[in-house]
Amino acid sequence: MVPGEAMNETGGRVPSQLRKGVLEHCVLALLRDGPRYGVELLSELSAVSVMTTSQGTIYPLLSRLRREGFVETELRESPSGPPRRYYTLTALGRAALTEFTQAWPSFRDAVDHFLNDPQGDPA
Repeated sequence: MVPGEAMNETGGRVPSQLRKGVLEHCVLALLRDGPRYGVELLSELSAVSVMTTSQGTIYPLLSRLRREGFVETELRESPSGPPRRYYTLTALGRAALTEFTQAWPSFRDAVDHFLNDPQGDPA
């Protein structure tokens, strides 16, 4: 841990690095069932405390996902305020989410293996 860095449920270096590693795929998963706008995504992520992030993180991520072809955007009128930009998963985004979904269990199990047995010896 870096000196002066606080450690709590959502803060600290380790949770931050873990969040950075999976945030993109969590956003893709949130878009799996239909279009959402940025503040809605932030709210859904914040429902799980370790996934809480900021607009300064989510909007650049969404822009990158759009540039890379994982999401498409559409402006829609809002019942209150200016139009909202909705993000929709593309076929390429669905493929990326499927790939991550298939890879995640063995990755998670591998990390758990080393955390539970630092020597890497089979139990």
